[in-house]
Amino acid sequence: MIYFDNAATSWPKPPCVGEAMMRFMQEVGVNPGRGSYQAAIEAERVVYRAREAVARLVNMPDPLRVIFSANVTEALNLALRGLLRPGHHVVTSSIEHNAVMRPLRALERQGVSITVVPCSPTGMLDPADVRAALRPETALIVLNHASNVIGTITPIAEVGAIAHERGIPFLVDTAQTAGVIPLDMTAMHIDLLAFTGHKALLGPMGTGGLVLGQEFDEAHLEPLVRGGTGSNSEWEEQPSFLPDKYESGTPNAVGLAGLEAGIQWVLGRGIEAIRAHEQALTTTLLDGLAEIPGVTVYGPRDPALQVATVSWNIEGMDPGEVGLRLDEEYGILCRVGLHCSPAAHRTIGTFPTGTVRFGLGAMNTQEEVLEALRAVHTLAKEA
Repeated sequence: MIYFDNAATSWPKPPCVGEAMMRFMQEVGVNPGRGSYQAAIEAERVVYRAREAVARLVNMPDPLRVIFSANVTEALNLALRGLLRPGHHVVTSSIEHNAVMRPLRALERQGVSITVVPCSPTGMLDPADVRAALRPETALIVLNHASNVIGTITPIAEVGAIAHERGIPFLVDTAQTAGVIPLDMTAMHIDLLAFTGHKALLGPMGTGGLVLGQEFDEAHLEPLVRGGTGSNSEWEEQPSFLPDKYESGTPNAVGLAGLEAGIQWVLGRGIEAIRAHEQALTTTLLDGLAEIPGVTVYGPRDPALQVATVSWNIEGMDPGEVGLRLDEEYGILCRVGLHCSPAAHRTIGTFPTGTVRFGLGAMNTQEEVLEALRAVHTLAKEA
């Protein structure tokens, strides 16, 4: 089996991830922050170590500004629904995932106005277009760091500088880049950074969160959920301090144990080294697809301008049929269709049928890419 769906979730995970989760279940196993006995204190340490790992990953000096959630979608909803009010204006791009677009469309019906800045057919965003879209009532800029459809990397630092200059909060969706591209919230002027744990951070599903920048005033951000936090239990009002303000209910401590192990694996190998490995795989894939008659590749087609996510189609074959045959005849697991991002497919001209997507990852090899290319060549020749 060849697993090429790392843009959806990474697999396989490093052994240390499962070992950390099993260790928590067998040796700790209790609710963090809900008791004063030793096991509860150790559970809280596990969660705090995960905060420290995320903070180190994104250059956040204060780990308490790392807010954990069930996934990056929930984190994005916390930022969007917690910050935007009727009369506000938000700027986004034409290659966003539905994790951004669906909450925004719901907020639009409640009086929030939206400007979708068009990207090029290869997914490239011009920061000058973002600047031109700003209004006096603009309350947020939200962009993904890289497209989940074609892998195009967004010029986050340049847009962040514009947002900082204008005093507008900047929310970045790092679902496709955390663990693959170095992140520095201060240098990139990121006020709100949403991340997921189960993709390139190599942690388990059910982990993610929102990191609040040092200069971001959390007084403007309403919680998405309110309830028990294990703190200030004598009050019936939600705590106002971090991270408790945004973390109600029992956390996924076993998942966070795995997330911390995944991040430590990534940091130990080195993000730059992982990026170089994935770029080498992407180069082989792009070069090989370019040589197959009848295959169309979308996006920048340049490993320096994208992450290791490549969308393509075979002329005359539905992407669904291609994906099914790759799975059943060649044991190649990939994603087909619209990838929860219809806006991106409209931008690149593949709506409504979508594309075949190969999402390469840290665990893939050159041999797997070459084997996949042979399979695509066979299918294209038949078509």
